[in-house]
Amino acid sequence: MKALDRKVLRDLRLLWSQAVTIALVVASGIGGFVATLSAVESLELARDAFYAEGHFAEAFARIKRAPDAMAQRLGELPGIADTQATVEAMARITVPTTVDPVMGQLIGWDERRAQRLDRVQLRTGRWPTAGTQAGGDMEAVVAEGFALAHKMQPGATVSALVNGKRRTLRITGTALSPEYIFGGLMGMPDMRAFGVFWVPKDELAAAMDLRGAFNHVALKLAPGASEPAVLAAVTRVLAPYGGAPAHGRDEQASHAMLDNEIREQRVLGTILPAIFLAVAGFLLHVVTARLVATQREQVAALKALGYTDAAIAAHYLKLVAPMVIGGYLLGLVLGKVLGLGLLSLYGEIFRFPRFEHALSPELAAIGFLIVAVTAVLGTLTAIAATVRLSPAEAMRPPAPGRYRRALLERLPGLGAGPALRMMLRNIERRPLRSALTTGGIAAAVAIVILGNFFRDAIDTIVDTQFNLGMRGDVVVWMVDAVDAGAGRELARLPGVLEVEAGRRVAVRFSNGQYSEAGNIEGYPAQPRLQRIVDIDQRAMLPGSSGLVMTDRLAAKLGLKPGDTVTIEVRADRRQVRRVVLERTVANMMGLSAYMERDALNRLLGDGDLANNFSLRAAASAQPRLLQATQLLPRVAGAFSKATLLRNMQEISARNIRIMSSILTAFAAVIAVGVVYNNARIALSERTWELASLRVLGFTRAEVSVLLLGELALGIAVALPLGMLLGWAMVHSLVQMIRSDQFLFPVVIEPRTYAWAALCVVAAGVASALVVRRRIDRLDMVAALKTRE
Repeated sequence: MKALDRKVLRDLRLLWSQAVTIALVVASGIGGFVATLSAVESLELARDAFYAEGHFAEAFARIKRAPDAMAQRLGELPGIADTQATVEAMARITVPTTVDPVMGQLIGWDERRAQRLDRVQLRTGRWPTAGTQAGGDMEAVVAEGFALAHKMQPGATVSALVNGKRRTLRITGTALSPEYIFGGLMGMPDMRAFGVFWVPKDELAAAMDLRGAFNHVALKLAPGASEPAVLAAVTRVLAPYGGAPAHGRDEQASHAMLDNEIREQRVLGTILPAIFLAVAGFLLHVVTARLVATQREQVAALKALGYTDAAIAAHYLKLVAPMVIGGYLLGLVLGKVLGLGLLSLYGEIFRFPRFEHALSPELAAIGFLIVAVTAVLGTLTAIAATVRLSPAEAMRPPAPGRYRRALLERLPGLGAGPALRMMLRNIERRPLRSALTTGGIAAAVAIVILGNFFRDAIDTIVDTQFNLGMRGDVVVWMVDAVDAGAGRELARLPGVLEVEAGRRVAVRFSNGQYSEAGNIEGYPAQPRLQRIVDIDQRAMLPGSSGLVMTDRLAAKLGLKPGDTVTIEVRADRRQVRRVVLERTVANMMGLSAYMERDALNRLLGDGDLANNFSLRAAASAQPRLLQATQLLPRVAGAFSKATLLRNMQEISARNIRIMSSILTAFAAVIAVGVVYNNARIALSERTWELASLRVLGFTRAEVSVLLLGELALGIAVALPLGMLLGWAMVHSLVQMIRSDQFLFPVVIEPRTYAWAALCVVAAGVASALVVRRRIDRLDMVAALKTRE
C-alpha cells in the first residue's frame, strides 16, 4: 500500500464522525432525487404502457344525441384515423354499505363489437350480458378502484338512478380503463364517491332514449394531423346535435390530473435534491479546505519529497471518495425504499394494470454524476490555494492574523467582556469563513422551513375551501338548469335551514390568440353559503355586470382589469358574448370566473335559472337529507362537505404530510451535518490556541465558551437569515409547481419557523456537547507540540 493511501485511512479514522455526517447529507440528496424521479418514471412508464395497450383516444366529444350514422361521417373527416361512438350517462349510485353520496359514470358496453379505442381491461369476473336480468336490472362491470374501496365482489348489487328511474346493477366483474386512471370528483381523488360502470349498450341506450344514437365519441388522430383543426371540424359537424365542443387529452379529467402530478413531482424531485446536494458540496468544500489548512506543513513536505500537485489532489479526492460513495450507495437504497412508498401512495389515486417501481440505470448514473461533480469541485476548490504554495512557504505556519478592535466593539454603548471580544475579533478576522459557516447554517434553517411548509399549506387550503368558502353542508346539482324557484322544494327537505342558488356555465374564454376552457360561476350578489375566497383568505364579491377572474386564468389570456374577453358557451346554443373583466382574484383551485347569477342569466338571455344549490342543514339530519335528494328526478347528484373533507384528509392531505415528514427528516440531517462539522472543524483549527489558554489558567468551561460561543453567535445570526431564505425558497417553489388545477398558498406558520429554529439549535447543542467532551479530553502537551 502506498504511503498516501495509508495516510487516507488514518485521516478517515480520525474524521469518521464528520465523514458519517457528510455521507448522510449526500444520502439525503440522492435519496430524495432517486425516490421522487424513479416514482415519476414508474408512473410515466405505467401510463404510456396502458395508453398504448388500451389504444387511448386523442380527442373526445360529448353531445346530446347524434344518430349512429354520424360516427361514420366523423371518421371521414381529414385528420381522423378512427372513431368509436357509445352511450354514456351520469347516474346517482346507492351503495348498500354506505350512506355517503356516490356518483357513477355508466358506459355502454357492446359485446358484439370489439373495442378499437379506450379498450377496457377485464380484471376479475366476466363481461355483462344483455337481456338476462328481470325487472329492468342490468349487469355491470365496475372500475377496480371503486370495487376495492367498497369491498365489492361479483354478485354484489348497487342501485342507480338512470334518467329518473331506479335500476339495480348486478356486478359481474371489475375492470380498468385508460380513460379513467384517475377516479374522483372536483379534481380530488376519491375512489369511494365516484365509480365507473360498463353496462350493456342496448339496455343503457333504451334507458336514456338513445336507441340508434350516441352521446359520446372518442377519436384517434391520423399521423401528422393538426389537433386544433380536427377539433374545430368535429365541433362544427356535431354542433347541430348540442353538447360541448370537442377537446383533446389536455381537457380529459383523468389525463389532466395524471399529467399535472407528473409535472409537479418532476419539479420537486429536481429542485429539493439540488438544494441538498448543494449543501453537501458546501460541506465537502469546508471540511476539505480546513483539513488542508491544518495539514499545511504535511502538504509542503509531500511537495518537497517530489509529489506533484495532481498526486496531492488525488490524495484528497481519495479521502473524500469514501464519504461520497458511501452516501451515494446509501442514497440509492433509501431512494429505492422511499420510491416504493411513493408508488404505493400513487397506487391509491391512479389505477394501472401493472404498476411496478423502476429505478433506471440512467437515473442512477445521473445521480452518481451529480455527486461526483459536487465532490470534485468541492475538493479541488478547497485545496487549490494550498497546493499552489511553494514547499518552503507552505512549511512555515500561516502569518498570524492582525488583531484589532472588532467593528462591534467600536459601537457606542456596547460593553464586551474579554471572552466576547476574543470571539468577535476571531469572527471579523476571517470574514469569508464566518460568512460560509453562517450561510451553511442558514441553508439548514431554510430547508427545514421548506420541508414543513407543505403542512401549513394543506391546513390553509382545508380551512379556506371548507370553512371560509364552502359554508353550506350539502351541494345539490341538477341535470339541466332549472328555475331558481326549485330551491323552495329543496328547502322543504329534512333538516334544511337555508338554501342558496347558483349557476355554473362551461365556457371557452378567448382574447385574440389566447384561448382557455373554464367555467363561469354564478353566485348571489351577497353570497353566504358558497363564497369566493382568495389565497389570503379574504372573501370577494362576484362581478356585478362583468367578470371576476382568477389571476392565473387572466394571465394565461393576457387580460387585465378593464379589458374585454369573449366567452363561448360550451353547450346547447353555443352563445358567444363579450364581457368586461372587472377585477382578478388569487384563487387556489382551478381556472374560473365569477359573476352575479342574475347578471349571468341576463348575459345569456335566460330567465331566473340555476343548476346548483348550496344547502345549510342540521348535522343530525344530513343522512336523511342526502337520501331524500335521491328521490328528486331533476337532481343529478349531491355531495356533503363532511364527506369531501374526510376524503381529502385521508388521501391528499395525508400524502402531503407524509412527503413533508420525509423532507423534514432530510432537512434535520442536513442541519446536524452543517452545525456538527463546523463545530468539529473549529475545534481542530484552534486546538493549539485552546491548549495555550488552558496552560494560562483558563478553566475547561471558559475555554469551551470561547469556542462554542462563536458557534452560538453564528447560529444566532443564521436563524433570521435562514428564515428569510426559507421564505424566498418557498415562494420560488410555489411558482415552479403552480398549475391550472392547483396553486399552493404561500403560508408559513410561526410554528414552522419555531420548529426550524429548534432543529438547528438542537443540532448545535448536540454538537456542543460532543465538542465539549473533546475539549475536556484535550491533551495539552500534544496540542502545544504541534507548533514546535
